[in-house]
This record gives sequence, C-alpha cells and structure tokens, in this order.
Amino acid sequence: MFKIVASDLDGTLLTPEHKIAPFTQDVLQRLYQHNKHFVFATGRHHIDVAEMREKLGIPAYMITSNGASVHDADGNLVFQQSLSPEVIRGVIALAKHDPDLHIHLYQGDHWLLNHENEALRDFHDSFNYQLFDVENPPTDNVLKVFFTRDDLDHEKMVKWEQAFNQEFKDKANIAFSTPWCLEVMDAGVSKGDALAAVAKALELTLDDCIAFGDGMNDVEMLSMAGKGLIMGTSHDKVKQALPDNDVIGSSADEAVAHYLEKHLLNHV
Repeated sequence: MFKIVASDLDGTLLTPEHKIAPFTQDVLQRLYQHNKHFVFATGRHHIDVAEMREKLGIPAYMITSNGASVHDADGNLVFQQSLSPEVIRGVIALAKHDPDLHIHLYQGDHWLLNHENEALRDFHDSFNYQLFDVENPPTDNVLKVFFTRDDLDHEKMVKWEQAFNQEFKDKANIAFSTPWCLEVMDAGVSKGDALAAVAKALELTLDDCIAFGDGMNDVEMLSMAGKGLIMGTSHDKVKQALPDNDVIGSSADEAVAHYLEKHLLNHV
C-alpha cells in the first residue's frame, strides 16, 4: 500500500481552470486523515504552490520548479539547486531575438518575465510576474528559465529544445512541462530525484510512492515511483517514453482523485 502520493498540478491534479476542485480537495483531505503523505510535484513556483496548500488545508511537501526546490510540510526549504550563470545567460542570448517567445525566470521568491503578458496572470491567484531586462538578466539564485508562446506551437518550441540541448545538454535538464512550455533547470534537477529526497526524509522509499503526471518533466518521477500514472491527455511523447505505465483519464474529470479514492481510500 502506497504511503506517499505525489502529483503534478497543471494538466493533472488541477482542473482546466487551474483550480483544485472540491471532490479532489475532499479526497486529499481524507488521504491525510488516513496517514498518507501528499506531495505537490510541479514546475510552478513555491510561493504559488504554498497558496494552494493553504487552501487545501493539509500539510504537504512541495516539490517546485521541477525539483529545483523542495519545502517540507512546515514550509521549510530543505533543498535547492540553482542554474549556473553560464546556462542562464546562454539560453537567454539564444532566445532573446525571437519576438514570439516569452522568457521567464524563477529567481528566489520572484517570477520574472521579459515583457508584459496579461494572459499569463490567469494561471495564478495572486502570484504575479515582474519584468526583467534580457540584456542584463539576473544570474544568482535562479531556479529555472522557461519559455512559452502565445500560439502554443509545439513544433516551433521543439526547435528551441534542440538548440538548447546542442549547447547545454550536459549542463542543464531541458524538458517540456506542457507542449507549449519549455523549461531549463540544472542538470542534476528532476522531480524524480526530488521525490526520492522527500521519501528519504519521511523514512520511506520510492517504492512507497504513487505519482501522477502529464508532461515530459514528469517522466523521471513517473518512472522512479513505485507506481506512476500518466494522464490520458498527456502528449504522445510522454506515453511513448513510459509505454509500460498505466494511463488514466483527464484532469477535467478529476481522474487523479477518482483513482485515489478507488485504489487507496477503499483499501484503508
């Protein structure tokens, strides 16, 4: 029986409106009452996730920035791995001439963006971006750099993935969180490695973990956990990378919560 439940957020646990639905909240609270540990495992910023955790109303570990940052159930920072200045400057130097790219950084407690984009505010309740200068980007305490496009053109983003890998493959972990969001972290960073650290802190192992995700940034976690579930709405690349993993429904149907109720709560 699994003792740790780890879940990605957007496209997985959250509704398409990027909220925790009432049924999902009820299931997670009941899991906590049965001594199950819940872990947020997301590319989102820790301040953003902390707001969700407070609304959820249970203690939970937070794996954020795709594993570059880990906070315990009390909100204490227990792990952090920043990007090197070389990679930060390098990927921004390559990408800054593409007018269709939005360039984001998570630096410390801040979300930075290279130009205004009001549509991005819809993803967050109160956590908002500040602007930064691509000609002089910050390089200290940057957890990740990521790139989005308004037209959600995956193939154009793939070209940037290839360009970044050609230059920085050995120095960065470069992965899609959604087909239109390309993320760059330090080479040693992944949700899977962060989940292993959380399990160890709880005096458990990865075999005690069940995990849910939908993006290429979830692949390590889904392959390393005792059981990894892929969302039915995942990009084909995720399903191809994990051909032996079970596939469940969509976030719109609260498939994670329904799975947990059927397979964990009904057996406690």
